Amino acid sequence: MALTKDIITPEEAGTLAGLFKERARRSPDSVAYRYFDEAREQWSDTSWAEMRHEISRWQAALEKEGLDKGSRVALMVRNCREWVMYDQAALGLGMVTVPLYVDDRPENVAYIIQDSGSEVLLLMNNDQCRALLDTEGRLPTVKRIIVMGPVASDITDERVVGMHTWLPAASSNEMTVVAVDPGELASIVYTSGTTGRPKGVMLSHGNMLSNAYACAHVLDIFREDIFLSFLPMSHTLERTAGYYLTVMSGSTVAYARSVLQLAEDLLVVRPTILISVPRIYERVYNRISDQLEAKSPLARKLFMSAVDVGMYRFEYRMKRAPWHVKLLAWPILNALVAKKVRSRLGGRLRLAVSGGAPLAPPIANVFIGLGLDILQGYGLTESSPVISVNRPDANIPASIGTVINDVEVKIGDNDELLSRGPNTMLGYWNMPEATAETIKDGWLYTGDKARIDDAGHIYITGRIKEILVLANGEKVPPADMEMAIALDSLFDQVLVLGEGKPYLSALIVVNPEQWEKLCVEKGAVGSKEELLTNPALLDIVRDRIAQQISSFPGYAQIHQVTLDIEPWGIEEGLLTPSMKMRRGPIMEKYKAAIAEMYKGH
Repeated sequence: MALTKDIITPEEAGTLAGLFKERARRSPDSVAYRYFDEAREQWSDTSWAEMRHEISRWQAALEKEGLDKGSRVALMVRNCREWVMYDQAALGLGMVTVPLYVDDRPENVAYIIQDSGSEVLLLMNNDQCRALLDTEGRLPTVKRIIVMGPVASDITDERVVGMHTWLPAASSNEMTVVAVDPGELASIVYTSGTTGRPKGVMLSHGNMLSNAYACAHVLDIFREDIFLSFLPMSHTLERTAGYYLTVMSGSTVAYARSVLQLAEDLLVVRPTILISVPRIYERVYNRISDQLEAKSPLARKLFMSAVDVGMYRFEYRMKRAPWHVKLLAWPILNALVAKKVRSRLGGRLRLAVSGGAPLAPPIANVFIGLGLDILQGYGLTESSPVISVNRPDANIPASIGTVINDVEVKIGDNDELLSRGPNTMLGYWNMPEATAETIKDGWLYTGDKARIDDAGHIYITGRIKEILVLANGEKVPPADMEMAIALDSLFDQVLVLGEGKPYLSALIVVNPEQWEKLCVEKGAVGSKEELLTNPALLDIVRDRIAQQISSFPGYAQIHQVTLDIEPWGIEEGLLTPSMKMRRGPIMEKYKAAIAEMYKGH
């Protein structure tokens, strides 16, 4: 099938709303979005022209609210067509969208809404509405709350209205795009800080347009491509690369029903492009590892041979290795092993991107060895977000790639990676001091340590502020160790600690299925608390941890562990909405256990 490349330039688009309007003009009848229609229990398609009509309805409804150009409007909705309709309607009227995480804590959401001065709020359901109306202040800046569905009878706040009641039955069918300079504010995206209140990152139309356009030059994206969207659209990686980039290229986006149903959706949708954070690849990797354990020694050997030959084939294709006779075995290993694994991801993936956090090299190597060339990238919300990414023809899995077009990087003091370009944020909302600390002389200070090789590939070597200094002065990067330990499928969540202490310890949430399996294998019985503190099981856990971190220096070893089986979540304030661990609250939760691990020291 012939593939069509049809990229809209930032100049042709002008603004993010102008981008959507131009796409609807160019390919009105093509499929823009695919979604699961729960009422009909089937997947359905929406064209660009149909989306344009719906956006005009949303604009008519927004105009009745008497908002001004520059007014902030927030939304707390899972990935769906309505997310796009609301965003584009607001942007086309010159308003500023404030995306919110659906899993965030109500008090955190209320803070963001009030801090941004948002006047209209779109919610997914009545439960969200009740929770937010119960917060202190009851959303004082909000004039209108729209719920996607009928409003429950117990919600009596006069500001609340159901979406179908709020939207007009018809509209002009013409999407409005008011005159806005590309440098003007388009969105305030609140970063989920691991300490303190989140900061509102101000991104302009030009910031996100330039970033999407640069991504379109790194990767070959066609109108026939199908993206599977499951990373929250409130996450800037999904917003830029999984939403605006697809409008720019005319590709189709299919909305996954949920992360829990992702495996099934992959088989139904059969995407050609996947954009994800490492956690999804980790889950697939752990599932493969668990299934391998139950296989015969021959099957395990065949699998490892496929990965080994596949990795050599990858290095050969990257022109980093000479031809070798073992390459002749690939067609057989591909048919027997690799192709079967790729079929679980739909069988059509040609591009897979990983960003948002480091992807452990062993995981990347397995997927690449099986014929799925994962491209690891790097960026920040403050950079719209992409700064660098590996290229399909120059992919070094251990690196975060090379800089995208029109972006510069350099190494500053303390080996800090600095970046500048048209994707750099306008600043933090109402926080001039924080802005001045982050952007100096046009350079964005990332907070990450890095090195750059002669070919321009960037390698992250640590965090400026995330280094544990032991009592003996030795320095340990906890994130690297946590990532290594979590490669064992027994461990779901890991936090390494030891600042100012004589040795390292770890707080670990075990995988329920794997933990039960281990307890049965070892004949351990007792209550949940007894099993989690069973000395024999703890010895096994420490041994498995030691295997995972055997490559770390001798002083970087875990001496004590505290286990839990209840996962750390967002609602308790232990994770940020983007799933980063909040070290302070987690350590406070286990304060007594930590004291016990360091008793006498």
